[in-house]
Amino acid sequence: MRLHDTLNRQVVPVAPAGSRILRMYTCAAHGPAGLADLRPALLADLVRRVAERAGLRVLACRNVSDLLHPDGGNGDAASLDADTLALNMRAPEHSPRTSETMGLVIELIGRLIERGHAYATPEGAVFFDAASFPTYGEISGKPGSASDWPLWEPLPGPADGGAGAVWDAPWGRGLPGRDIECSATPLRFLGPRFDLYVGGADLCFPHHERARAQSNAATGQEAAVHWAHSGRLLFEGRPAGIGDAVPLSGVVAAGLDPLSVRLALLEQHYRRPVDLTWDALRAADEELRRLRRRVAEWAESPSRPIDDAHAERVQRALDDDLDTPGALRLLRNLEADESVAPGAKFETFLHFDHVLALDLPADIGRI
Repeated sequence: MRLHDTLNRQVVPVAPAGSRILRMYTCAAHGPAGLADLRPALLADLVRRVAERAGLRVLACRNVSDLLHPDGGNGDAASLDADTLALNMRAPEHSPRTSETMGLVIELIGRLIERGHAYATPEGAVFFDAASFPTYGEISGKPGSASDWPLWEPLPGPADGGAGAVWDAPWGRGLPGRDIECSATPLRFLGPRFDLYVGGADLCFPHHERARAQSNAATGQEAAVHWAHSGRLLFEGRPAGIGDAVPLSGVVAAGLDPLSVRLALLEQHYRRPVDLTWDALRAADEELRRLRRRVAEWAESPSRPIDDAHAERVQRALDDDLDTPGALRLLRNLEADESVAPGAKFETFLHFDHVLALDLPADIGRI
């Protein structure tokens, strides 16, 4: 499997050489869970499914920011979990909330201070010294001097460990900055060097630049070998992220199958900016139901082996930077190929539904 690496701007193999384990981190919700949070999660899910079909074991980790900062924007962990389940995304092995990893955050900040990459102020704040990391800006292509950013912010209040709480640290009572958790979490659960960091393009700058600087400064190496970003997502021309989150529940309330969102996103390359519309979702819902009917019809025919020629072309599309639009187009070519037996079409569509995860057999026995 090859993916576009945002850091080096090339499509490269992401499977680790000499290992059968792919270690992957996903930067998840930093605000109210909405469709924009689901696009990078879908990218990670596709990576996992394609990698597993190639015989790799995937060790996945995802964070959810659940802290209540004074200016708002805490992540909705329960909503994100429910939405990813509704979109057939496999749960990561590790999905800690920031409130559950405060000890790791404080430990990492202390290490950055010891290594000369961060400094504390008399007021009890801690800042990352941007000048100590000269390669800042390489992921986003925005090189140059960056302003120092907070790793720890002093705040008064209770320290009871819940959302909205503050914590005791060597520098004073407060909250971690918004970026440090995306270094502390993968370094703890995936190790000091992992294979892939997945996130949304809207957080590439400055959040992922800061996460890379913190992780590399703490480990003395390139902690994430590769970086993959999903394109920006709009909904009806408006941002679908923090502050304008469009919930999946709104799609379901409109009478649409939640997997119509998955199909609508699969119809676009993961790196392409997308403006979802209600018309596009309704069209995806109709197409999803049509495909399920076709699979149910083919299920009534005698079983035949997977069609190798068509399957090989579909697999090449998936392996080449997750070309899901191409894979869907090739599957529709298979559907229209009268030389292929219905039983073979059935087996081939089910084979690739393990990656597409659209529940294509759902109508078997219902028609």
